[in-house]
Amino acid sequence: MDQNIIAFILGIVEGATEFLPVSSTGHMILVGDFLGFTGERASVFEVFIQLGAILSVFIYYREKFMTMLRRENWIRNDGLSLAHIFFGMLPAMGIGYLGHSFIKNNLFSPGTVIIGLIIGGLFMLFAEKYHRPITTHNVERLTMYQCLLIGLFQVLSLWPGFSRSGSTIAGGLILGVSRKAAADFSFIMAVPIMLIACIYDLLKIIDQLYWSDFIMFFIGFVTAFVFAYLSIVWFLKFLNKSSLAGFAYYRFAVAAVALIYFFVF
Repeated sequence: MDQNIIAFILGIVEGATEFLPVSSTGHMILVGDFLGFTGERASVFEVFIQLGAILSVFIYYREKFMTMLRRENWIRNDGLSLAHIFFGMLPAMGIGYLGHSFIKNNLFSPGTVIIGLIIGGLFMLFAEKYHRPITTHNVERLTMYQCLLIGLFQVLSLWPGFSRSGSTIAGGLILGVSRKAAADFSFIMAVPIMLIACIYDLLKIIDQLYWSDFIMFFIGFVTAFVFAYLSIVWFLKFLNKSSLAGFAYYRFAVAAVALIYFFVF
């Protein structure tokens, strides 16, 4: 298959799934394997197009980011601040840094993704059924302690297939945070944590970037940006009237198809 078509397909997959509770990493591994696009070049491409998804979040929440970046809003208790984001990022950044090599070398495979999809789906169903009464309806009302606890749930997403948004939204529900507020926080927090992770990965593999790949990478980047933005707009509206259950069942279906494709045929 032409590499530019592969770039377009994977750009759609990355953009459409990055901020939905279905695991973009899991989908990229499964679809990339299905398309035969694997190896070091694929890894570089997947890291690069994530930057397109990151840009879409920054554009969507640009007013909140501009507000938080003002010095007087770095630390505050009466609204979302950089300190809230820092506390939310801390657990996953720390454990991700310490376990980076183990995760990359041992967890990025179809089998581990299938496990992550199933367990993550069960966790989301558990959160929907047994969560605390909702007391925090707006992201601006989150406390730093709540942000730290949501950050602890985000650690689960280090397992490919679990999903960053799935773990944080479900974790927020368990803590009494509304789906919308938890999603807003998850998406805003994703910008610095994904940016740091992408830069870290790119610096390690910068020598594998070639000008001959520019068109392919550009197509993937732009496609991921567009579909990520559309995905965010749709998902936030969806959360105002629906639960995570449908996404959990979707995850089970994807896991079943992947299990048959990779381990039966």
